[in-house]
Amino acid sequence: MVDSNALASHWREDVPVAGSSHLPPDVGYAKALTNQGYSFDVAVADLVDNSIDAGADLVAVHFLRSADRLHTLLVLDNGQGMNERDLDLAMTVGRRRDYGSSALGMYGTGLKAASLSHAGALTVISRTKSSRPAGRKLTSEGIEDNFRCDTVDKDFAQEQIDVYDGVIGFQGTIVRWDRVNAFETVAPGETDAFLAKATQSLERHLGLHLHRFLARGLKLDIVVTDVDTGEETQHDGVESLDPFGYKIPGRKGYPRELTAEVEGVGQVALEAHIWVAKSRLAGYAQIGSPIQRQGFYFYRNDRLVQAGGWNNLRTPESHLNLARIEVDLPAQANRVFSLDVKKEGVQVMPAFTFGVESACDAEGRTFRHYLADAEAAYRDGNSRQVVERPAIVAPGKGFDPKVKRSVREQLAVKAAEDPIRIEWTALPEDRFFELDREHNAIHLNKAFREDFNGGRRGGANDAPVTKTLLYLLLQDCFGLGRWEKKRADRIDYWNAILLSAVLAQRERLERSTS
Repeated sequence: MVDSNALASHWREDVPVAGSSHLPPDVGYAKALTNQGYSFDVAVADLVDNSIDAGADLVAVHFLRSADRLHTLLVLDNGQGMNERDLDLAMTVGRRRDYGSSALGMYGTGLKAASLSHAGALTVISRTKSSRPAGRKLTSEGIEDNFRCDTVDKDFAQEQIDVYDGVIGFQGTIVRWDRVNAFETVAPGETDAFLAKATQSLERHLGLHLHRFLARGLKLDIVVTDVDTGEETQHDGVESLDPFGYKIPGRKGYPRELTAEVEGVGQVALEAHIWVAKSRLAGYAQIGSPIQRQGFYFYRNDRLVQAGGWNNLRTPESHLNLARIEVDLPAQANRVFSLDVKKEGVQVMPAFTFGVESACDAEGRTFRHYLADAEAAYRDGNSRQVVERPAIVAPGKGFDPKVKRSVREQLAVKAAEDPIRIEWTALPEDRFFELDREHNAIHLNKAFREDFNGGRRGGANDAPVTKTLLYLLLQDCFGLGRWEKKRADRIDYWNAILLSAVLAQRERLERSTS
């Protein structure tokens, strides 16, 4: 046991040292670098953070595919770009650069760790207004070879900048992942299904964690392009997904600002919100389970870094599903709040929870009053009857993101069914549309595409009104077992009538322009 006399005589506040030596990382560090638990969505979000820090107001997450497989992921931006020296510094493993007080980056490992957690090769190509395109490439094998970084061929760098000139313009950066782990596990024939789920999840994650930037005008797109044809097969603009985006609060007088006195930090503002019970709005219903999303929402420099959770203050309970608290972390580093390297969770010291428990607003209403109000709103809401709407198969590829979000706000969707995609394709001239029930697809006759796009070819999510009306008519034809003759006949006469309508529209357009 402890010798109390010796402890009292020899204990010191700090451990003394007698010298030092420099111990560079072993190449085995590469395994730790590439195994930090980044999810796919979190890793991509880290790359978008870098784009925002570079001053970009246009960012595109770009999937490259062919008919039966996925090849590459790119994140493109029109930020300030990097010259050769900047690229070397950015690709140096373990280097931590100086971050401004408003930067989203913190530790200097995100680009490498997030990328190499999911890809065997990371390439960065960039140019500034005063420098030519240049690039660097890191591979998992190169890191194990004494942290080797390869220089990208200058002609190839220029070619890539030219290809994506529509995003990059005079300056900007391309981050490219090759040999992506998830892509290499997608079996032939499953590419569409994988992309539907991956892009939907990514859109939701980026829309939530970057919602303040998106609301202020950041343009962030998710694009899929076929490398064989050059055709853009999907183009979705990420919309702000505000976890406090209700129109009417669930309790009169909210939101309320409570102030917590936190030892070591000072005053911390808590913006206490109460949602309406059973809300179908995207900010409540489409960001995950309500029981997981109750609690604290921590922001660092306007970037959401924790979306729900009580941080050991209490355990989640269904009667607090409507309670969400907005907290902007103090700008100065301190020992009370600690952000993890992936920027998806905050560790807090007991000083914070003690401060929250005694927090109150200007009227003297306490944190306990707030919890009681949230519980009352939940009970009152559950006592009201709500008309149950039937669950449907969700819209997917080919539908505008606003349409997809609105459907999910208004109706429950069948989680076990793949979303319905809608696409223009070659069909017989006597058909306006056809159903592919086996693959959950609606095919539109591409001979009529320009008629719905003002004489232009249109994009991946074009003709939103026509597509949405067809979806509402046809969605109950999917997710069925037996195909009834009566339903098949209905599809036939709808098709004939709609074909007559589109031909009449074409004739009117021709007469008006002749």
